[in-house]
Amino acid sequence: MSLGYKQQNMSPSVPAEEAQEDANPLLIPVATGIGPGLDALWLGNLTAAEDASALYEAGITASLNLAVNIFPSPLSLPDGTHVRRYQIGMLDGVGNAPQTLAAAVLLVDGLNTSYTKGKPHYPSHRNGGLLVHCRGGRSRSVTVLALWLHSRFTSEHPSLDAALARLRSLRGLTETYPLPPMIALAREALAFIPLQK
Repeated sequence: MSLGYKQQNMSPSVPAEEAQEDANPLLIPVATGIGPGLDALWLGNLTAAEDASALYEAGITASLNLAVNIFPSPLSLPDGTHVRRYQIGMLDGVGNAPQTLAAAVLLVDGLNTSYTKGKPHYPSHRNGGLLVHCRGGRSRSVTVLALWLHSRFTSEHPSLDAALARLRSLRGLTETYPLPPMIALAREALAFIPLQK
């Protein structure tokens, strides 16, 4: 059994409305048919990353955790597929290097470019979707996905702001999310991410 954020001694200062929302799995499709390495990109939260049934139903076989202070447990899907766990931990606010944010975007790009089958003695795995998440799927994960969309699909997302607007709409967020320090960091990180047309 995995430990949710309350059992991991997470801050009790999480707003009550967010804590209530975070108790349920959040899975929002962001992009499909994007490359040979991934079937789809999903935005979500920690609760979804720990829900084998929800991941299985969505076709998600890997997760990228962007929080520095939470650690989803190893997980097997109902068909025996082991969920591959990736993590590039960041704070939700000031204190991150733009290179760290860029590394998360480039990791998504690398996973999308080619599927790594693994070796015979590795846990069973198959190609599928990638869940990009943080605790609640509001700030860090939205920032990384917006940067990825803007850098890889510039015709559809000609600016970071356009990509952020799309993700806010998908997620039902106001302009208060992502948090301002994450948006400022994203603008800095653009210097480290090549744009593709």
